[in-house]
Amino acid sequence: MNIRSQVYGQGGLAESPLVCVKKPKGVRADDLLSIPVRREQSRQADTRMERRYPLVSEKTQVGRDRASHDVQLLNVCSAGAMITAPFEPTLWDRLELHLGEHGLIDCTVVWIKNGRVGLEFVRETRLDCDEDEQGSLLREVIHRHFPEEQFEGREDLDAPDSSENRNEIRHPFVWSGTLHCEYGSTPARLRNISPDGAMIETSFELAAGAEPYLDLGEAGSVFGTIVWAEGNQSGLNFQERFDMARLVYAKPQLSSDGETVVRFKSRND
Repeated sequence: MNIRSQVYGQGGLAESPLVCVKKPKGVRADDLLSIPVRREQSRQADTRMERRYPLVSEKTQVGRDRASHDVQLLNVCSAGAMITAPFEPTLWDRLELHLGEHGLIDCTVVWIKNGRVGLEFVRETRLDCDEDEQGSLLREVIHRHFPEEQFEGREDLDAPDSSENRNEIRHPFVWSGTLHCEYGSTPARLRNISPDGAMIETSFELAAGAEPYLDLGEAGSVFGTIVWAEGNQSGLNFQERFDMARLVYAKPQLSSDGETVVRFKSRND
């Protein structure tokens, strides 16, 4: 195409590679997106899909290779946390993060950058009781709720305890309930549970000092006190001791990562 056709043709100067034409300003009748919409005030809310909690910048501890380390907790969200640590972890390291009373949670290192470490919370509910009680509880859960499910290492639960090195049981189960408090009810996921308390994840932020009760369905209910809250993770101190064996009556969910391992973890792992 020659210059004459570029100037006088159908496309006009707007399509000319030689002549720069300024884009028209203002509202155009054929383009609704050209109409400006002015804000009368600045944005007052965070409209992102996932809430990001502010930096908490407080000291806490992590357990690694049976040693405890002081770390700086930078932030917490529903999936995990960010810390700075005095040691150099490697990707996929398994750590135990302490978030407060009843706030011990298993984590996996998922990223490391500029001295900061990203931790992902392990999905399954941590059972803080002795090995014999854990083994009995998980054996009954499998027989009662998952009799047809095939679990890797299931035979370890039914075999006599002939090893002195077993100190932890891995499982893919997640227990949940409903937390009732004076300002509403919310689903509560158990991040961990012990006879004295639990770490729970809720759909809204709780207030320290609140005294809700946790309904675990067929496993019963227990009253407690919120002793700390970081984002939607909270520590719940039970007002009376909870019988861990009652958990067998509440059917847990299988972890969404598809892992169906039920086995003892050796100290040599």
